[in-house]
Amino acid sequence: MSLRLYDTGTRKVRDFVPRVPGKVSIYLCGLTLQGPPHIGHLRNGVNYDIMCSWFQHRGLDVTYVRNVTDIEDKVLAKSREQDRPWWAISFENERRLAADYEALGVRPPTYEPRATGHVPEMMDLIAELINKGHAYAPGNGDVYFSVESYPEYGALSHRKPEDMLCPDDGDESVKRDPRDFALWKAAKPGEPADSSWNTPYGRGRPGWHLECSAMSRRYLGDAFDIHGGGTDLMFPHHENELAQSRAAGLDFTNFWVHNNMVNLSGTKMSKSLGNVLSVEALGERGFRPVEIRYYLAAPHYRSVIDYSDAILTESATSYRRLENFVSRAAERFGHDATEGGALCADFTAALDDDFGTPAAFAAIHEVTREGNAALDSSDDAAARGAAASVRAMLGVLNLDPLSRQWTETGGDDLTPVVDSLVNLVLEQRQQARKNKDYATADAIRDQLSRAGLVIEDGPQGSRWSLARADHATGAEAHAG
Repeated sequence: MSLRLYDTGTRKVRDFVPRVPGKVSIYLCGLTLQGPPHIGHLRNGVNYDIMCSWFQHRGLDVTYVRNVTDIEDKVLAKSREQDRPWWAISFENERRLAADYEALGVRPPTYEPRATGHVPEMMDLIAELINKGHAYAPGNGDVYFSVESYPEYGALSHRKPEDMLCPDDGDESVKRDPRDFALWKAAKPGEPADSSWNTPYGRGRPGWHLECSAMSRRYLGDAFDIHGGGTDLMFPHHENELAQSRAAGLDFTNFWVHNNMVNLSGTKMSKSLGNVLSVEALGERGFRPVEIRYYLAAPHYRSVIDYSDAILTESATSYRRLENFVSRAAERFGHDATEGGALCADFTAALDDDFGTPAAFAAIHEVTREGNAALDSSDDAAARGAAASVRAMLGVLNLDPLSRQWTETGGDDLTPVVDSLVNLVLEQRQQARKNKDYATADAIRDQLSRAGLVIEDGPQGSRWSLARADHATGAEAHAG
């Protein structure tokens, strides 16, 4: 089966054929840096991390560009509100974003350009549009794109002119058409001097839409394979990008791929929720980054995700089922013996079909169910094969619980110390059981439970895990 991908531009699932054989070029609209990120912002990073991983698994060389918007009206508004330099706010939030992506196992893109580093490319694009009659400079320092000059405007979002809200991004008195949008904005009184640049049109700064067209062209050329972003960017941002790029004579993108939103109680998450729905805040409530990644990855990227603590808890529990099986198998056979497995056919077919992660995870859970049954019946060959397959599939999604991403927690990891201490207690418990002193054995178990540990007794011995994460990290104390 060939890889097929839903194209928002045509509203169809199409066979994905890269423009250059063996290579994939991707541009993703990243975050505007007026505030710290929350899990709603991080969803597309996780989605595209999986897409890139699957392309690479299929043998394709991926060039992946994910920008950050470090200068924009909202950033300047935050600067005034906080009485801090706009660039300090942008850089602080850029660092937070990078840390959260790293925590969630989102690998860095090939290039991560900042808007402020590409003003010369923006000037070149503006000059081309003016020369072709698609843009105009009314003389007040602004430059506008002429929507009327581009008859295909609205093709991406499928909106009619009468249904379009006019942009509030300039001086309406100098626009030829209320729908025209700003390519360049004149500096305004009171704005910081370092938030504008000298240009042939006057001192000013870039319009939001122009930034992405210039940056995608700089790193991917006049034509590339996939342009992505959230569905909330389809209009006006992506519509305007498409119009100005095609009007300049660029082929631009072959596929538009949009991920859907994360909603809180049916409402799109806002920046103000970052303090309660950040990776750090959710971690303080007991959710590990790997569980948050699973929660963001398991639904189809085009579906809406609803957020609540109950939904995230349910998702974390689902991941722990996979994690528990992998840990059981690794304890019985060793880590190395559960590596190098094959992907099951249903998993491969699911990801080839528009990155269908729900069906892919269903396949993983089915193999996990079979593997647990094999472990329980001591069918070691089947159990080892299932574990290796589950790890291989989770590895593609960067969710393998035994990968370095999720097992290396830094120099302050006390797991080995805790493991040694708990196993000493488990040995005492085991001795009590051998002596038929069940009251003492039960008391030890209850004491460990109050300490936040879960003890599981099995044919191979007792094993401990953290009650909240159900994450098996301890060794076995073998029972008689």
